[in-house]
Amino acid sequence: MNQYLYCNRNYILRRILNTEERADIIKDLIEAILEIKIKEILINPYVKKNEKYLPREENFGVVDVRIKTDELQDYNVGIQFLDGKHIQTKIALYYLYVHSNQIFYDDERKISKTITINFMDFPYQYKSSDYHEIAILNKFKSIDFREEEAEAHMIELPKFKVSDLNNLTKAEQWIGYIKGENQKLINEIISKNMYIKKLNELVHEYWNNETI
Repeated sequence: MNQYLYCNRNYILRRILNTEERADIIKDLIEAILEIKIKEILINPYVKKNEKYLPREENFGVVDVRIKTDELQDYNVGIQFLDGKHIQTKIALYYLYVHSNQIFYDDERKISKTITINFMDFPYQYKSSDYHEIAILNKFKSIDFREEEAEAHMIELPKFKVSDLNNLTKAEQWIGYIKGENQKLINEIISKNMYIKKLNELVHEYWNNETI
C-alpha cells in the first residue's frame, strides 16, 4: 500500500480528510468505487465528538459520510484500511459501527442503508482473481442482519493490475494510487485526477509538518 497513506492503518487519512472543505475528495473516491453519482455529501461529526471514548483511533475507519445520490437514495458510507488479522470480524464490526452510529445524528434523519468500503493490503478471497468484490454480510451467521442488506465492498490491492495505462477508469485511478507500488502509474494518475492530486499534496504536506 502507498507508504504515505498507511500509517496506523486509518489514522493519517482520517486526520486529513475529515473536514467539509475536503468532502470533494471523498465524493470522488466513493463515486469511483461504488459507480454512482453523488448529489449531496455530509461528513458525520460524531467520531470527533466521541473519540476520547474510543480505543485506538486508527481502528475506526477513515471517513463516515451520509450521501444522497442523483436518484435521491440516501446511504451511509464508511471507508477503512484493514490488516490481515481477524478479518471477517473486523469487516462485520466496522459495518455495525458505522450503521449504528446513525443514532448520534442531530437532524432527525431517517435510518438508511450502510455501505462499507474495505481496502486490504493482502489477498482475501483466494478462489477469485477479482480485486473488487461485494459481500452481503447477512451471510455471516454469527451476526443478525435481518432487516438490513449489509453491503461491504472488498478491495484486494495485491490483485489489482493495470490493463491500459492510457485509459484508466476512475476506480482504477483511486485503487492504483492507494496501492502505490508504481511511481510511473502514480504520476499518471495525479496528472489525470485533480482530486487525487489534491489528496497527494495534502498527504505530503502532512508528513512534511509531522514531527517525531
